Amino acid sequence: MKKILWIVLIAVVGLGGYSLTKYNDLMRAEEDINSVWGNVESAYQRRADLIPNLVNAVKGQANFEKETLTAVMDARSKATAVTINPNTATEEEMAKFQAAQQDVNSSLSRLLVTVEKYPELKAHEGFLNLQAQLEGTENRINTERNNFNAAVKEYNKQVREMPTKIAAIIMGFKAKPQFKAEAGAEKAPVVNFN
Repeated sequence: MKKILWIVLIAVVGLGGYSLTKYNDLMRAEEDINSVWGNVESAYQRRADLIPNLVNAVKGQANFEKETLTAVMDARSKATAVTINPNTATEEEMAKFQAAQQDVNSSLSRLLVTVEKYPELKAHEGFLNLQAQLEGTENRINTERNNFNAAVKEYNKQVREMPTKIAAIIMGFKAKPQFKAEAGAEKAPVVNFN
């Protein structure tokens, strides 16, 4: 009887130690996600901070299309209002965040296409500097999104792999959503020089 109690006690202590180790591993992976998400938010915030300067640089053109500028500022406002907690984010919340950021991308693209009609603006040093900063920021955003996806992938692998999956279920750890490619991203754009 004592032998059985010792075996049960050793099994319980071993299982408890294993669970504690897996809990710590999952918590570290979750903290990595939080850290990388902070970098994603920082990159998006940098873009949001550049937009008013870009709009002000363009506003100086008397004939510039006001609705284009309004669309950019509205998209920026909506995008900064959408926030995500990476620990509790759902696929739907991530999609909403991505849609808001895509609206900013679209409105900025329209703004930059419209700028083509204004040669004096395209030659303005301040505008060119802001445009270069915006391009660099878009590259940072892409890099940070990729880093976030890599951190989420590592976490999700842990959550889904056996036997860690059992500990994750018991302790309430769930898979987390990643950034996804935008609809139509798999198709190459058509370039026509005619």
